[in-house]
Amino acid sequence: MAEPLLDRARRAGRRLRVNGEPRAHYVICGQDPLAYWVVRAMRATETQAGRLRITLIVPERRRSPGPDGRDLSGVEVIRADRLDEGTFRRAGLAGAAGLALLHQDDVGNMHAALCAQEVEPGLRLVVRMFNTGLANGVRQIFPDSTVLSDASMAAPAFVAAALGEVAPTYFRHGGRTLYVARRGDVRPSEILCGVADIRDPQQEMVLPGDDRRADVVLAEALGRPAGTELAARRLVRARRRRRPVAMVLRAIRGFATRKIGIAVIVLLAVVGALGGLYANAAHVPWADALYLTLVTTLTGQDPDTAKSAAEQIMQVVLNLAGLALIPLITAVVVDGVVRARLALHTGRILPERSGHVVVVGLGNIGTRVMAQLNDLGIEVVAIDKSGDARGAGLARRLGVPVVVGDAAQEETLRAASVASCQALVVVSTDDGANLRAALNGRTINDQLRVVLRLFDGDFAERVQRAFDIGTSRSVSYLAAPSFAAALLDRAVIATIPVGRHALLVTEVSVAAGSELDGRTLATVGRPGSVRLLAHVRAAGQRLDWSPDPRMVIVAGDRLTVLARRAGLNALLRAAGPPEPEPPPPAGTPPVPREAEE
Repeated sequence: MAEPLLDRARRAGRRLRVNGEPRAHYVICGQDPLAYWVVRAMRATETQAGRLRITLIVPERRRSPGPDGRDLSGVEVIRADRLDEGTFRRAGLAGAAGLALLHQDDVGNMHAALCAQEVEPGLRLVVRMFNTGLANGVRQIFPDSTVLSDASMAAPAFVAAALGEVAPTYFRHGGRTLYVARRGDVRPSEILCGVADIRDPQQEMVLPGDDRRADVVLAEALGRPAGTELAARRLVRARRRRRPVAMVLRAIRGFATRKIGIAVIVLLAVVGALGGLYANAAHVPWADALYLTLVTTLTGQDPDTAKSAAEQIMQVVLNLAGLALIPLITAVVVDGVVRARLALHTGRILPERSGHVVVVGLGNIGTRVMAQLNDLGIEVVAIDKSGDARGAGLARRLGVPVVVGDAAQEETLRAASVASCQALVVVSTDDGANLRAALNGRTINDQLRVVLRLFDGDFAERVQRAFDIGTSRSVSYLAAPSFAAALLDRAVIATIPVGRHALLVTEVSVAAGSELDGRTLATVGRPGSVRLLAHVRAAGQRLDWSPDPRMVIVAGDRLTVLARRAGLNALLRAAGPPEPEPPPPAGTPPVPREAEE
């Protein structure tokens, strides 16, 4: 225990000894909206942690359509395409309190971390990684590091939205497993507190003052499946059988090329016409004429000089037609088999499905959403522009069919059976393409549940109102609080996404002389902002999940709270140590003690 405390003391001292700069210095490297939201989250904590010095390292040219933080005021921006020792020294990394590596490149982030260690040994690192299996290796190389995946944080929110649930969050704290669910899905005795009232999407209310108004609650898991799992089970039970006739007809429609099909139809028409002439010439019934015509065409017939001239001419023509028909039939079969195999491989022809979930975009988020839905037993069809997308290999291993094409095109969505799917989850990185895919999906199925990934929150709300698209998520917005908390060396227990809001579950320690020291627990909670979940006495270990609001808070107490970011920042200010008085200006003579008295 002594060594971690010593490390923390060294870091705290380093924050105050950088060229006489009293502000803690943090360096953030990124080029997408995650960097933007992490900087915003860091700026929101400045009044609690003192003024922060934030340096943002971005590429020379903007590489993503969304903001990346370079336009935020009060942030020092360093432009560099390579993260090496020279770049870090130029950014003033020596003596910094922490470094966040937020690029979407696992190997590149590892290389940057090694370079940063040469500049500032023992630096606190927060590393963004898609492959969380590398986390243990990173921690062995960099003991004071945190490895986070924004994809793994945000994917459960998309899964829950696709299944019609409010939030997928379940976490363990103080010996209890807690999760978010609708009030009707849990027993009253399992409810810990109310989280939000989302019955009216236009007027969502988080952390209402009256718990009875909340239809979304935080509950304790006592052996009953969480809401997402319940929704998945209901969806699996409700899935209808596939329609084999429709599947066969759909396969036949794409079996052969158009030219071969026309040739076969024309030849069969010629054979039919000759069959009619044969019936009139030979004076036989139509049934016998059809039989004789087909046999003559396909197998030939022994010559008979006793037949009339008309019959002999038609027999020769039918034999010639047979010579052409048999190769055509062979060509149709061969061409159809080859086309069918290619179509099934690329996803252009898929069996008709119903009750499944269509996931558009097999990047970081889409891959995790697809895998989690598959783990829950939900049938998934994926769409991506490239057959070599990041998640294509995993889709093949899981047996998930992939439609290769532009999801903004209606025929691509129809190939994935969007007309009969349960939900459409659109999570590519292009807001415009995502919106077009969502609107085309709603055109095909006006009752379709659409889960849409959009960066711009205001744009998402306007889209939701204008087009009645139920859910929109921002991956960066959901993940940023955890990255910022890790960089500030704070422990965020869980992040709960509710609509466009992100609520944080965290533990706050009360410092001696703080505003909360000597106040009652009733002063901690604030409607719409902060909700007290549990309380631990100083030097104690047992969490009191039903604390008496009249209990007086003392220094060293720990408070577990559920809060919005603004409310948490205000609580941290109230629980933190009092700010020291600024030193007198240089040259000011000391005030005699008698004068003070």
